[in-house]
Amino acid sequence: MTAFSQMSSKKTRVPFWDNARFLCIVLVVAGHAIQPMSRASDIAYAVYLVIYTFHMPAFAIMAGYFSKSGPPTRSSIKGVITNLLVPYLIFETIWSAVSFAISGHLSLNYASVSWTLWFLLALAVFRIIIPYLALLRWPVTISVVISVAAGYLPAIDSTFAMDRIIALMPFFVIGWALKDRGILTRADFFAPRHPAVVAAAGALLASALTIAFVLAEPLRADNMQRWFFFRESYVDLSLPENVTPGPWGGLIRLGVIALALLMCWAFFTLTPRREYRWTKLGTYTLYVYLLHTFVLFPLRETKVPGENHTITVGLEPDWLWVIILVVGSVGIAFFLSSSVVRKIARPIVEPRVDWLFRER
Repeated sequence: MTAFSQMSSKKTRVPFWDNARFLCIVLVVAGHAIQPMSRASDIAYAVYLVIYTFHMPAFAIMAGYFSKSGPPTRSSIKGVITNLLVPYLIFETIWSAVSFAISGHLSLNYASVSWTLWFLLALAVFRIIIPYLALLRWPVTISVVISVAAGYLPAIDSTFAMDRIIALMPFFVIGWALKDRGILTRADFFAPRHPAVVAAAGALLASALTIAFVLAEPLRADNMQRWFFFRESYVDLSLPENVTPGPWGGLIRLGVIALALLMCWAFFTLTPRREYRWTKLGTYTLYVYLLHTFVLFPLRETKVPGENHTITVGLEPDWLWVIILVVGSVGIAFFLSSSVVRKIARPIVEPRVDWLFRER
């Protein structure tokens, strides 16, 4: 089970989760599409920063919610290998081939994770360790302590994306705890939200976007977006001027975790509860996650509007370009979720490797 698909029957399937998955994968695509423009455009940076405050934590929460904490079984171990590790090896090999075609230099290093593939490793690690964390008395608190403490250890680096995996662990554990404790069910969270709650969630997201836009220039100067990547040690991260790493790094990560949880609450609150024609696409988000990078790679490598100037909203076309990129991201998500693309890409996205396992 991953954050990308919910392995359950149609009778027990909750439309909310599929809606949340699809909306979240659209945000993933939009974040990557806007990223080049965010280097100089304030409105693009604001949208980019707000997306990055919560979209991967939200995916981690969903992954944790559908993870089982019982003893590992043959089926669960095969699932980790088949659904996560084998696709990781396939796509890491493909990206190495792309790099070779561009640079002429072949570097097949599976410990150095390419672009978005780190989340496959994260899901594999989370699913392996959750049975052990579930045995502890305070799994959420312990995961937060580990996440914060890891930032003080430069030795925990990007090898196999371990810095990012450890930093994001609390969200996965929180997702598991929400299901294990039955918190969302008791809170009737899957029922339509009260209008006042919806308004509060919308106001929170709007306020975050407004603040990010107003403070875009200093936030960009301090590389604040890097804190929401949940990687690198505090020493390597750029802190605001005149702030030394010391204890402040841990406090900033705690604040980032708290903000991410608040933004996730707003996102999940605003997520539609009923089924729509596009709801079923939430079961195919793994295809979008793994394939959209190939669609956006040319954009990532070329000059984009807004890259050489700072914008003033309303007078410059930057806001229009942001809208175009977001709408285009929705289109990409729909296209990569289509049956035609799934049929073509299934051998590498959902490989059948039963031959890899010995019979009992």
